[in-house]
Amino acid sequence: MGRVTRRQRWGAGVVVGLAVVVAGLLWFKPWALWVDETVNEALPSANPNPNANATSPAPTKGAPPSASASQAPSGPVTVAQGSFISHEHATTGVVKVVRLADGTHTLRLEGLDTSNGPDLRVWLSDAPVKEGKAGWGVFDEGKYVNLAKLKGNKGDQNYALPAGLDWSAYPSVSIWCDRFDVSFGAAALARI
Repeated sequence: MGRVTRRQRWGAGVVVGLAVVVAGLLWFKPWALWVDETVNEALPSANPNPNANATSPAPTKGAPPSASASQAPSGPVTVAQGSFISHEHATTGVVKVVRLADGTHTLRLEGLDTSNGPDLRVWLSDAPVKEGKAGWGVFDEGKYVNLAKLKGNKGDQNYALPAGLDWSAYPSVSIWCDRFDVSFGAAALARI
């Protein structure tokens, strides 16, 4: 077999170098920082009574009103809220926990504005929200719930909270970059 020439070694080095660059670009996805995804979802509503449109008999004169009708809210109610602070990337907006008329809860992001990035998630966490670099990586150190992939880096969006989840045990919300284990921004939830 012949000797490997300098040109062949240089060519092999270029091929390996290009492969590393392409793999790095696919991993980091730097173009995501310049591409915005805007989502504008309406606040979800839930009908507590699927037969609400059905005709029901008129109440008897003098009969007390239904106890369940006076206890159930007729629409969504905000039960906790907070404002985002910036961590790795400038992040603004409001996060709310909303109780729907059927008793389920939804996490709602309103006016969200952050950078786009690879593998962004919406997390509930038991970690405290801290300003500056001290708060960038704390959300995966304790208990957390990965609600879903972030639908868009701008706008209003809803994330249903799992049935049976005690959301009050997770007083923080983070826009979490799972690829690099860093918070883009976070908000502390305060009960209303």
